[in-house]
Amino acid sequence: SIVRQDFRSKLSGEKGESMNTVLEKIRKMGIVPVVVIENEKDAVPLADALCNGGLACAEVTFRTAAAGEAIRLMKEAHPEMLVGAGTVLTVDQVDRAVQAGAEFIVSPGFDPEIVDYCLKKEIPVLPGCISPSEVAQAVKRGLKTVKFFPAEAAGGLNMIKSMAAPYVNMKFMPTGGINAKNLTNYLDFNKIIACGGSWMVSKDLVAAKDWAGITALTKEAVSTMLGFKLLHVGVNNASEEAAASDSAKFATLLGQDVKVGNSSMFVGSLIEMMKNPGRGTCGHIAIQTNYLARAMYHLEKRGFVFDESSFKY
Repeated sequence: SIVRQDFRSKLSGEKGESMNTVLEKIRKMGIVPVVVIENEKDAVPLADALCNGGLACAEVTFRTAAAGEAIRLMKEAHPEMLVGAGTVLTVDQVDRAVQAGAEFIVSPGFDPEIVDYCLKKEIPVLPGCISPSEVAQAVKRGLKTVKFFPAEAAGGLNMIKSMAAPYVNMKFMPTGGINAKNLTNYLDFNKIIACGGSWMVSKDLVAAKDWAGITALTKEAVSTMLGFKLLHVGVNNASEEAAASDSAKFATLLGQDVKVGNSSMFVGSLIEMMKNPGRGTCGHIAIQTNYLARAMYHLEKRGFVFDESSFKY
C-alpha cells in the first residue's frame, strides 16, 4: 500500500514527517489515547471509535504480538489518524513499528540506542524521562519534548514543574495515572504539550468490544479538556440609548448592576448589550474554552471554519 511504502522510505534514510509536525499535531489534539491491542481484529473498530469520539490518534503499545499489524490496519482504514508505537524497547521494534506505519516512537525510559537510532533515521521519538539526568541526555541530543512516565507514580505535576524550571525549553507528555479528573490540571501547565491516557480505551472495554462506550468516553475526554461554557450573550442595538434602555430592563430582571464599556454595556456577566449593531444579525454568543488553539483544532475537525479577519485579541 501507499502507506507502507511511505514509511519504508523512512527506514532507507529519506526524510519523513518531521518531529515538529508530529509534536504540533499532538499539541493541538491534547490527548493521546494509549491502547493495548491483543487481537488485530480489534484494530479497525477501535480506530473507528476513537475517530468518532474526536481523537484521530493512538499510541499502540508494542506489548503484544498484534501491535504491528494493528498499526498497519489502523493507518489503512484511517490514513488521517496519527498513529505511533509505544513501549518500544529495541531498535528492531522501531523498524517493525515504522514499517507498519507508525509515525512516532515512544519508549517508557530513556534508551540512548533507540533515541540515537530514531534521530539518525529522522523518526520522531519521545523517550521516557523522569529525572533531570535523563532530561539532560535528551537536551544534548536536541530533543525538545519527552515523555514523562509513569506520571503520577513519579511525582506527577509537581515533579514536572520542578524539572521544567532548569530545563526551560523542554516540554513534556505525561502518561500514567492520568484520567478525566486530573487531565486539565496537567494541561494547564504550559510545558505540557498533551497527556497520554488509557481511561477511554481500557483493556476491559476493548475486550468487551464496547466500541460505543469507547466513543462516548473519548467524546467526554475531549469535552472535559476543552471545557466549553456559555460566557455571555451579546445583543445588537440600534443606538447607545436603546442599549441603555434594555440594559436597565435586564438589570431589574436579573437583579444585577450595569457596567458601561466603550462599545457595550454588561448586565452582570451574562448579558452584553452592544451600543451599535455588531457581529451577527441579532448579536453573538460567547463561548469560553480552556485552551483556544486546541478548541480551534477540534472545531475545524468537526467542519467549522474560522474567519481570521474577525479575530480580536
